[in-house]
Amino acid sequence: MQTETTVPAPDGELCAPRRGRPRSEAAEQAIVAAVERLMEEGASLPELSIERIAAAAGVGKATIYRRWPNKEALLVDVVARLEGEPAPFDLLQGTVRECLIAMVDDIRRRALAKRSRWVLKSAIGQLEGWPELRALYKEQIIKPRRELARQIIRRGVEEGELRDDIELELLTEMLIGPILVRAVLWDESPLDDDGLAEQMVDAVLTGAGVRPPAEVPPSGGESH
Repeated sequence: MQTETTVPAPDGELCAPRRGRPRSEAAEQAIVAAVERLMEEGASLPELSIERIAAAAGVGKATIYRRWPNKEALLVDVVARLEGEPAPFDLLQGTVRECLIAMVDDIRRRALAKRSRWVLKSAIGQLEGWPELRALYKEQIIKPRRELARQIIRRGVEEGELRDDIELELLTEMLIGPILVRAVLWDESPLDDDGLAEQMVDAVLTGAGVRPPAEVPPSGGESH
């Protein structure tokens, strides 16, 4: 039997009731779990067809397509879930330094999780051989995180905590580059130091922070 559901409009008002059934969280979780299980069993990303995923999840293909437009979108969503949600923090709370440390430390903890979960590490590695999937991953996962760094830096410049003569993209790369080098390029580099993010941010801020104006020696002083 069909049921009526009331859907909030974008402006917060209620739309007229429409017929339909609520989205099934159980089916979505089964689909995501099926992808993870198939990967754990050794399936590569290109081998994961919608038909195979649907069979493993015990759902029809239409159930998958109601939630994701294509296989690429589903796989990127699964990888994002494996990585975990970004650590929540308010950009307007605390100092710019504290926000930057929280951001870098979030990257550090994610990198540790990737090292401990070979399925996630394998999936990230396979993105390089799949241009369409890599582009989608960058658009949906990487770009929002990079924009977060820009927002924090803009706030630092506006509030006078960071110099305004350093190009925004350069400063962004200086702040997140060191942790990404350890996380991506050097698999054996240590990441388990809880104070690592603070050290990295402070090293950059030493050069990027606003310096007090240099004192101008008085003219006409005595010569020595």
